[in-house]
Amino acid sequence: MIEFITVTKQFHTGQVALSDLSFVVEPGEFVFLVGESGAGKTTIMRLLTKEMSPTTGDIRFFDKNLAEMSKSAVPHHRREVAVIFQDYKLLLDRTVAENISLPLEIAGKEKEEIESRVKDLLVLVGLSDKEHHFPVQLSGGEAQRVSIARALALGPKVIFADEPTGNLDSESAHMIARLFAKINDLGTTVFMATHNLDLVKLLKKREIHLEKGKMVKDTKHHQKEQKKKGDEKEENDG
Repeated sequence: MIEFITVTKQFHTGQVALSDLSFVVEPGEFVFLVGESGAGKTTIMRLLTKEMSPTTGDIRFFDKNLAEMSKSAVPHHRREVAVIFQDYKLLLDRTVAENISLPLEIAGKEKEEIESRVKDLLVLVGLSDKEHHFPVQLSGGEAQRVSIARALALGPKVIFADEPTGNLDSESAHMIARLFAKINDLGTTVFMATHNLDLVKLLKKREIHLEKGKMVKDTKHHQKEQKKKGDEKEENDG
C-alpha cells in the first residue's frame, strides 16, 4: 500500500531529515513511528501527503509513484491520506458537528448525507452529546476526538496522526490511542507518530524507530522472525 524506497530528504540548509529510509506498509496495518523531535516523523507525513518531495528515492502509494503525480491529483490524494495534528486545528466559530461536516461540504456532498455521516462519526468517537458544543467548551481529549472524526469524514485509506496525544494527560492519551486502534480494526491504515512509549506498549503494534532521520528498528522484521521460529518449532514437534 505504502512503500518508501531508499528515501532521503535534505533541506536547502543542508539538514538531512531522512536518510536512505525504506519500509513497506500493507493495507490495514497500524504502525507507530517512534522517535524524539527531529527524528524525521513529521517529514514522513509531509512526504506522504505530497506537501514536499524526496531529494532522492521513491514513494509509492498503491500503484502510484508520488513523484509522477500531477498537481491536479494532489487534492484527491490528500483525501485518501488524512492528517491529525497535536493542536487539533478546529475552527473555533463552528460547532462540533459543523467542524466534522466541513470536509463533506467542501466535497459537495448532499445535506442529508452530511447529517447522516456526522451522526455516525459522533457515535464512533463517543461525542453524540457534544454535537452543538463549540471547541472552547471541550476538553483536550474531546477536541482531539472531534479532529479525528473530521479526518474520517471522507473515508480516507490512511490516517496519519502526528503526535496526537502531545497535549493530553495520560488518561486522555490512552483513550485516544484506543480510539485509533478501533479505527484500525474497522479497516483504516493508521500511522501514529509519537515519542510516548507508554502508548506504544499499550497497543503492541508494529514499531518503526527513527533516530536523526535513520531507521534503527522495525519490529515487523522481528515479528516475522518470531513467527518463522514458531512455525519451525511446530514442524519439529510434529
